[in-house]
Order: sequence, then structure tokens, then C-alpha cells
Amino acid sequence: MEQKIITVIGATGAQGKGVVDALVKEGTFKVRAVTRKPEEYSGNVNEVVKADLTDVDSLTEAFKNAHGVFVVTNFWEGADEIAEGKNAVKAAKDAGVDHFIWSTLPDVEKISNGAFDVPHFTNKAKVDAFVKNAGFQNYTFVQPPFYYQNLTGQMAPQPNQDGTKGWTLPIDPTKKVIHMADIHDLGKVVAGAFLNPGKTGKGNYLSLATELNSFNKIIETFKKNGKEYTFTQVPAEVFSNFFEGAKELAQMLGYFQEYTYMGPDSEGRIKMAKEIATGKFTSLDQWIKQNG
Repeated sequence: MEQKIITVIGATGAQGKGVVDALVKEGTFKVRAVTRKPEEYSGNVNEVVKADLTDVDSLTEAFKNAHGVFVVTNFWEGADEIAEGKNAVKAAKDAGVDHFIWSTLPDVEKISNGAFDVPHFTNKAKVDAFVKNAGFQNYTFVQPPFYYQNLTGQMAPQPNQDGTKGWTLPIDPTKKVIHMADIHDLGKVVAGAFLNPGKTGKGNYLSLATELNSFNKIIETFKKNGKEYTFTQVPAEVFSNFFEGAKELAQMLGYFQEYTYMGPDSEGRIKMAKEIATGKFTSLDQWIKQNG
């Protein structure tokens, strides 16, 4: 029997790369990677095609003959995530896709009754309704966590005046509110969802969260692995002026402290993600050991 095709948007990004790797390793499906620069792509897939989330025609072509698609947008690259999400839904529908998986996040605006403004969460969540109403045979929502990778990337510890390194952030370091995981593990959840449409394909939400940590716990885990970091809590209004984009992060951390990363009633979504995943998840301790 001919293998069905899964098309992966953002195949070179943190989420897409994990999805490609998990699908290739599992072996049930053919994998079609979508990127804006196919000539630079080096992943181990069946085919590579060029498409852009701002161009519906290119997406429709990329989704042609695909059984399933995985779609992720990137706020930090300046994406209009609502427009791009709608484009992907339309293209997938026009191409006759059976199973649409959308990488989303909790609706902070709704959860907090407008108290917190976190567009890179809420705008993804606003696309959920378009996915639900499109009429796909199967559709699934996956919610990625706070990446361990953020701790050495976008939110890496910074030098202090006394020569130490650490975090200066507007969040109580004792609060266990940060759902975390190795973002590469999201691929195991997505692959599991494509393999189990009867269990996951009726609008189910799958939240990847290997751990629920406080910043004190994060620092403790780094210390266990020979890395000493400090933490200084600052008011949100002070932090918001530190750099461009700081206000968005301050709002996000305020939301975490009040409602946790995944928001209220996340246990069932987290449990199902673990149940259907195609492999075990990496702990923060393991990740630090593997990545120095």
C-alpha cells in the first residue's frame, strides 16, 4: 500500500524540524518538507517543496495529494499569524487534506479577561476557530511549551555587574508555573496524532509539557550540572523598558504567574500528548547534560 504524505510547514524551524525527524523515524508516512529556501534544505525527507504562508497558491500546491499537514507560524519573524493561519486552512481545504494539525497556544486574552496582552499566544489561538469550522475530516491542535532551548537562546542568562550570570525577570522565581520541554519532542506528539486520528482528530488539544518548573527549579537543575546562575525579580513596568519586545515578555511572564503557561485545566491535554507520543520526552536535566 502506498504511503500517505504528510506535509510539514516550517521544516527548518525548531518545531518543524522535530516533526520531520519524528515522522521519518516512525516510518509510516512519506514526509514532504516545506521551506522558503528548498535549495538550502538538508533534512532526510522524501521531498522538499517551496511555499510561503503569505501565498495561498504556493501552499495549495505544497499540500496537493497530502493526507495530513502540520502548520506553524512564527510571530518573532514578524508574521501576521492570523492571516497566515487562515491562508494555510484555505489551502489545505482546497487541496483536499484529510488531517490538519495546527500549532497553537492558549488564548491569553480570553483566559485573563484582557488583563494580559500576549499576541504571540492569543493570535495563534484566534486561528483555532477557522480550523474547527473548515470541515476537515480530522483536525488536531498541538500546544508547544516554553522551550528548554529558550534558556540558551532568546532568554539566555545575561552577565551581571559583579561578573556572575543570571536572569533578571518580572516573575516570582518560587512559582511553579512554567510548562517546559525540549521543543524537538513536539514532533513525537504530532507524529502520534497523525497515527491516532480516531483519538486525536476531532478537535483535540495536545499540550507538550514534560515538566512544570519555577525559575528556582531551573537554576537548581543547572547548578546540579555545574552551572551557577542568579535570579533577580524586577517589576514588569521596569523590565518593559529594557529592550524592544520586553513589554511582550513582561506580559507573558505575568500571565504565567497568574494562570501558568498552558492555562487552567491543562492536565488532560498534557496527559493525552504523553499517551499518544511516539517516544519518551527529554527532561531538563537530560537536556542540559546533552547540550552543555
